[in-house]
Amino acid sequence: MAGRIREDDVSHVRHASRIDDVVGDYVQLKNAGGGQKKGLCPFHDEKSPSFHVTPSKGFYHCFGCQTGGDVISFVMKIEHMSFTEAVERLADRMNYQLTYDEGHTRTGGSDRKRLLEANRLAALFYQEQLQQAGPAQVGREFLQSRGFDKSAAAKFGVGYAPDEWDALSKHLKSRGFTDSELELAGLTKAGQRGYIDRFRNRLVWPIHEISGDVVGFGARRLSEDDTGPKYLNTPETPVYKKSALLYGLEMAKKEIAKKRQVVVVEGYTDVMAVHLSGIETAVATCGTAFGDEHIRILRRLLMDDDAFRGEVIFTFDGDEAGQKAALRAFDDDQKFVSQTFVAVEERGLDPCELRIKDGDGAVRDLIARRVPLFEFAMKSKLKLFNLTTAEGRVSALKECAPLVNKIRDRALRPEYVRSLAGWIGVDIELVREAVGRGSREGNLATRQANQHSMEKSSPTYLLEREVLKSIVQYPELALSWQELTPDDFADPGLQNLFHVISEKKEHLASLLTLVADTAPELAALITELTVEPMRATEPTTHFIESLIARLHEVSVTRKISELKSSLQRLDPESTDYAPAFAELIGLEALRRSLHEKGLGEALL
Repeated sequence: MAGRIREDDVSHVRHASRIDDVVGDYVQLKNAGGGQKKGLCPFHDEKSPSFHVTPSKGFYHCFGCQTGGDVISFVMKIEHMSFTEAVERLADRMNYQLTYDEGHTRTGGSDRKRLLEANRLAALFYQEQLQQAGPAQVGREFLQSRGFDKSAAAKFGVGYAPDEWDALSKHLKSRGFTDSELELAGLTKAGQRGYIDRFRNRLVWPIHEISGDVVGFGARRLSEDDTGPKYLNTPETPVYKKSALLYGLEMAKKEIAKKRQVVVVEGYTDVMAVHLSGIETAVATCGTAFGDEHIRILRRLLMDDDAFRGEVIFTFDGDEAGQKAALRAFDDDQKFVSQTFVAVEERGLDPCELRIKDGDGAVRDLIARRVPLFEFAMKSKLKLFNLTTAEGRVSALKECAPLVNKIRDRALRPEYVRSLAGWIGVDIELVREAVGRGSREGNLATRQANQHSMEKSSPTYLLEREVLKSIVQYPELALSWQELTPDDFADPGLQNLFHVISEKKEHLASLLTLVADTAPELAALITELTVEPMRATEPTTHFIESLIARLHEVSVTRKISELKSSLQRLDPESTDYAPAFAELIGLEALRRSLHEKGLGEALL
């Protein structure tokens, strides 16, 4: 096995990889003067850009979350890679051949590269199969029926999975891959007599992450005899996280950043149709609903803040399901500052069907006729009521007034108050009063929810949670956790769980079973901590021990603060003062030692 990457190669990769180019694959950067560029931080949510890149020095720093480093640390953090993986990724990006020192063992780092290579070769295999005579004809006919010729299939890398049990498996094993690697990549699965291909007799679309690597596939069945789902996606793997992927984003990202526009469609063929119609900003989710992570990705590309505005256009089918999807998008829209629109085809046609029926121009016209999402959401609600009756108008007002309150841009609210009054057919003062009443009622609930959210996202809470995750997931590495006490945890729920863990420390492997019946709320928390990834891609004893030391330090600091407050209230001549002062000196010494031990931990 190759050893450690040579230091001169690491140095070359670090200095030859322009940090603004690498960061630019994930974040839309703008010139900030003084040789710096800035954008929205990819590591935390923010409204205004505080993430700065200095190309001349090769460093980045976020003044919001205090994250910073060089190009290698950026790739490590954003891709959750080890150091070796990050260097290899950057070397591949610049077509640079790395050399390795012999006699050193390379730890970690290889799994991700192997999985990406397996997916890349699988994509090529599927594409080659689509061009073969025989069974693949059904796949070509499907594409032709959707208006896609050979060049369109090639542009999007569409392929065909043969109707065989192990065609792909045999091909990749001949290239040196093992059964366990192919299963881990989601390309195969265990059958009754061994491993079989996951996708068989299906049209296959490769799904890329934003950097361009193939991380998984979406596959459509071609036979009615296939009892599986119409669309089948790669399962969650170390490289395929569906909640953080958008199909077509690697092709669309430059146009999205350039035009500050993104068109969100519902399927792979819709992405193809919109792109081929001349709108190259289309993307789609990968077998999941449009969610928070998708929003964060698009905001970074759109440079979505007070200075740089973009637009997000959702296309939905005109049926009831499409309207429900649009209303869900309305709730998500409040996390955008961008103007958000909906493009719905009146006959219920999706973009692919529209292109087949009326051509490329009709698709472009559909996007051009977009309407504001606020307007669409409210009109969709109004369709549910009989506005010719007083009762219907009152009910419609009660239903729609809260939607106006949800509009984040307060400058828009008066305009929609007027519009809503006209759509319903009531006096504008009635609408204004209903909206104002809902706003007052919601203020208290909003403050309470915000307070709860802040508590759950505080650095101390995150640290406490990370320590508990390390105990549950890696008890063999958390050597000093039993030195902690429940009092070291400030959050009541986490404190309660640690108390249970301390009592059941001999049965950590079966902890979930032990508490499932007696404390279901703790069982749910244990499940979360068991499946939630650690912040370190490859947790080590040093990392986890530094976590524990840091938590202990935070707890000691809290005790020091309480003791100092108590000393201020004591008379220095009293008999209680000297013991308390001695305790303070001891705690200060303990805090210093814990601080040194916890320096490797960077959560706080």
